Order: sequence, then structure tokens, then C-alpha cells
Amino acid sequence: MTNNKLLLLVFLGAMLMRCTNDPNELEAPQEDQKLQLISRDKIDDQIFESLKATDEFNWKDASDQVVWSALMHADTILTVGYMPEGEGDISSRMATIDIKGKNWVQARENVVEEALYIINKNNDQPLNAEDVNLKAHEVLPFFELRVTDPAVIARLRSLPSVRYVEPLGYEVDFSRFVVEGREESSKGCSNDPDYGIPSGDYSVIAPNAKMSWNYSYMNIPQAWNYSTGSGIAVGLIDTGISPNQTKLNGEFNSGYSSGRYVHKYGFYVSSWWPWDDPDGPNDQCGHGTAMAGTIAAPRSTSGSSVGVAYNANLVAVRGTGDVVINGGSEQTGVSDALVFLGNRSDVKIISMSIGDVFSNSKVADAVRYAYGKGKLIFSAAGTSTSFTNWYGVIFPASMSETVAVTGIKEGGGYNRCDICHSGSKVDFTVIMERSGSENHALTLAMSGSTPSTVGGSSVATATAAGIAALVWSKNPSWSRDQVLNKMKQTADLYPNKSSEYGWGTLDALAAVN
Repeated sequence: MTNNKLLLLVFLGAMLMRCTNDPNELEAPQEDQKLQLISRDKIDDQIFESLKATDEFNWKDASDQVVWSALMHADTILTVGYMPEGEGDISSRMATIDIKGKNWVQARENVVEEALYIINKNNDQPLNAEDVNLKAHEVLPFFELRVTDPAVIARLRSLPSVRYVEPLGYEVDFSRFVVEGREESSKGCSNDPDYGIPSGDYSVIAPNAKMSWNYSYMNIPQAWNYSTGSGIAVGLIDTGISPNQTKLNGEFNSGYSSGRYVHKYGFYVSSWWPWDDPDGPNDQCGHGTAMAGTIAAPRSTSGSSVGVAYNANLVAVRGTGDVVINGGSEQTGVSDALVFLGNRSDVKIISMSIGDVFSNSKVADAVRYAYGKGKLIFSAAGTSTSFTNWYGVIFPASMSETVAVTGIKEGGGYNRCDICHSGSKVDFTVIMERSGSENHALTLAMSGSTPSTVGGSSVATATAAGIAALVWSKNPSWSRDQVLNKMKQTADLYPNKSSEYGWGTLDALAAVN
């Protein structure tokens, strides 16, 4: 983040410059145009209806009144994306933009000037950058500040140098829209050992590891004859890794897994104060540990479950507290994690078994940044019980820069798992649910060698990321597009693409040959 004192100097200089400008150019809405606060329920109704009608909701399509009301019902932190006038669409250039360049600095200063000018129009004691908690991202072209005046939103949205204006911390109460007879979507936080796993749901393979029942459907064990993921680092953005799971710590290299590393980082702030320090890399939910186990758990001697790419490196980042990127801390944590992994030359693949039902522009900026750095980004198409019957692919899997993965049941044809989303933006499927018992894939629990089980598009996504590591390890000189094309061309439905299941189920053996 930029230095507050520097921004304060920028603001003071800008205010001196303003004295020479025509004040009529900067008129805010008149007092008699003050907006009325819309209730949370009415805001949520608008969002829900948009999602039902179009599978999308974007704050840019909402009125100033809706954006301001959402801001006031949340933490009053406004996210503002900026750019120099005349830049056009910068989506494909996110990774090459230098926001420290003169034109980008000037663009940010100008927008900050506009915001502070409106804020101070009716204040007896002028506020400065520090007073409104102004924070500018160090890499991506957006900044955040506290706003309570609707005139600021109206003014900023009218500027050609402003890309978006969004309330950072607003969360929809989707419990109001739960389909009758169905449970609300959970936060995905559970990962206890399962002591009742049927013996038919795994195979014991040398040197004494358990291989999940579903691996054979994607020809993963056969692919291991050609590749086990060595030399490839997979970045995982999730809830972190349990410090008590030795297979992701001191025993990451054990059994048939060797010569690799696991790195752990934390960007998620669990404090109510959004600019507090992150709380570290440790998983307090369970979901991240389960995904890490699916991707890269060692092929050990202790009877624990083995990961798809059991010789791949793992760079795990705690970016969220649960699987939903719906709060300001989650959005910030995930954005920072994407930039961090995007800048690591060793990381080729990013796995994100997390998301939200509508988009967030700062996270989208970060996705495009990582994509621009050549990363192959897998994202969960969606896992829920509330939305499965009607909602399509969630964000950020809905973005063209990501590869959307969902889960299906074993057996003939394509039947999505009971809590999985499908839709036109799905790219691949992974078999992860038994057709009879509805049992799910094995993975690592929070501690110990007894496996847990995990389902949904989450485990499907982590499995796909592991398969990509096998392919890239076999072909280390390939680009992202070459790896992805190989996975497409060897998937079950290729060259046809289903309107619900994309290119179909992945075939790891065919993809590494």
C-alpha cells in the first residue's frame, strides 16, 4: 500500500491546484437531491432478481442510490478503480501496467482530488487522505477510502478516468432466498477424519497410501507412469493449511514423494479492522487443507490419502476465512494472493476452489493480473445447496481468464453432483461423487493419517489443477495455452462442447501422452 504521508502531500498539492480551476466544473448533486437509504432487503432483492434473470450482477449496473445504500449498510469502504483518460479497455494489459508511471500517478491523484473535494464541500473541518483511510494498491490500479456522502459516488462514477466504484464489504443475505426444503449453502468449513470410509472407496497402493476411488475414472494412476508433477509448483488460494497435518508440513517429502517444497503464506485479515495485519497461513476452516491434500498430498507409508500430483511443489496462500469471497477481507486477501502468486516465476498453476455468486472488480483485476503473468487458473464452478437448481457458474470461474471446473457423479452420462453448479461457462468435469452412496473423494484431514472426504466443485477444481501439474511436468517447456489445449483435446467430449459440462471429463493418461 502507498504511504499515507505521500498521499496527504498529493492531496494538499491538488487542493492548491484546485484554487485555479473553475468550481462550476465540479458541481456535486444539490442538497435537495439527497438520496434516501434503501433497506438491505431491497438491495438484496435487486441483486437476487438480476442473478435469476441473467446469472450476473455487477455494481456498475446499479444506481448511485443502490451503491451508496450498500456502502452504508457495510463498512463504508469504497473501492475505486482508475486509469488515465483514453486508455480504453485495460483488461488484457493488467499485468503490464506500471501504476508508478507518470500518467497513472496523475490519474490516481486526479480521482483522489475529486473525491476529497466533494467530501470536504460540506465539512467545517476539511478531511485529508489519512482521515478517510485512503489506501492505494501497490500493483493494481485501484484505491480504497471511507465514504458516507452519496455525492462522492455520483461524481466519481461520472469521471472517464474511473473504471468502477464498488462497496467493498457488502454481503448479500442469501438465506432469505433459500429454496423451500433445501438448506442454505455452507461456508465449506469441515475437515474431520472419516473413520467410516468403505474399503471400496479407496485402493491401497505402494508404499502404503490410500488412493481415492475416483482417480481411476480420470486415468490418474495410469498417468503416474509418465508424470507425478515433479518440478511444477501449484499455487493454492484458499483458507490455508493446517499446521497439525504433518503430510503438508514436515512429512511433505515422505514415501514416494521427494525433492519438493511446500511454502505457506497468509494474506487474509480476520480482524474487524480491514487494514489490520493478516492472521497468518494456518487453516482455521479445513477447506484449504482438504484442497491441498487433493492436489499434492504425499504418496506416504502411513495409510494417508495421496494427492493427484504427489511430487509437485505447493505454494499455499490463506486468502479467505471460508470458501465465499463475499466480504472485504476475503476480496482483499484473494486479490493480494493472486498478485503474489502471479509474481512468482515458479508457480505455473493456480487453484481456487472459492468464489461468490456475483463479481467483484478488484478480484477481477487480480485474476487478470495473474493471467497476464502466464498462470493457468482453475476455479470452482460453484458448490451450494441453495443455488444449484437455478444458478450457473459463479465468479471468478465465470471469467474468461479462468478455467471453470465442476463435479459429476460416476456412471453413464453426465449428472452433476448434488451440490455442484453447471452451465455454459464450465470447461471441464471431474468425477467425484458415487452414484449410489453419494460418497465423495478422499483427501487429508486437519491432522493424522485417517483420510477425510470432500465433495462439490471444490474437489473437482483441485483435481483438475493436479492433472494440469502432471501435464506440465511431462512437458516443462510448454506454455499455459499448450497445457490447456492438451487437456481440452483429450477430454471426454472433445471436439464438441456441452452447454452444461464443457469439454467433459478430464483424461490424465491421454493428456500426458
